[in-house]
Amino acid sequence: MPDVSVPVRAPGHAPDRLVVVRTSATGDGSAEEAEPDRGRRRSHPVRRAVVAVLAALGLIAVAGPALAGGDVVLSAGSDDRTRTDAIVVLGAAQYWGDPGPVASARLDHALQLYADGVAPVVVTVGDGRPGDAVTEAAAGRQVLLQAGVPSSRVVAVQRGGDTYSSLRAVADLMADRGWSSATLVSDPAHLARVRRVAESLGIDAHVSAASTGPGTGLTAEYVARETLGLLRFELLTQRSVDPVLPG
Repeated sequence: MPDVSVPVRAPGHAPDRLVVVRTSATGDGSAEEAEPDRGRRRSHPVRRAVVAVLAALGLIAVAGPALAGGDVVLSAGSDDRTRTDAIVVLGAAQYWGDPGPVASARLDHALQLYADGVAPVVVTVGDGRPGDAVTEAAAGRQVLLQAGVPSSRVVAVQRGGDTYSSLRAVADLMADRGWSSATLVSDPAHLARVRRVAESLGIDAHVSAASTGPGTGLTAEYVARETLGLLRFELLTQRSVDPVLPG
């Protein structure tokens, strides 16, 4: 009679261990422990996929802010003097018609760019706060006129309470006038976000930072704030932006 192997679960063994009892024609039986089921050792495909996704999300959570922060810092030193259609001065606070220190620093830099022939027109942009009699754009335009820029060379866009709405108003103006390129003037830490927003609107964007005065320091607080602003735009806003100008 041939040997017969009968798998039985052995007392005292782990639940996934089996003992095979072999019986022969003489009736004697010998027992030996069977190899464990190797299939049970393998990681489940779904588990491996979940681990891979979590690892990728962790990498993005670390790399995303690092890349955005690097962009903010590297863009801060930009002073692009490429010839463009217009110099655009991003608005900042004004007080009863007088630009504040940050706005004044931006306007001074725009005047230098204009004197160097970077563009034939200077655009000021920005609305006012509730109760203001004068907008940021109008206050900036007055300063440029007093500095000797001809009135035909200064355009005030009196719209925009933040970076996106200001640049959207500028893009509308550029589309009306047939312009495609602009030199954008703001604080050093602000330039990365300014350029990204402008490019999403279809503007051929060049950036140049105000170099002296309040707002031009690359402080940790300012870099952190602009890094978060850039990430928020890229993750939450950019996909819903329709270009105003053809790319």
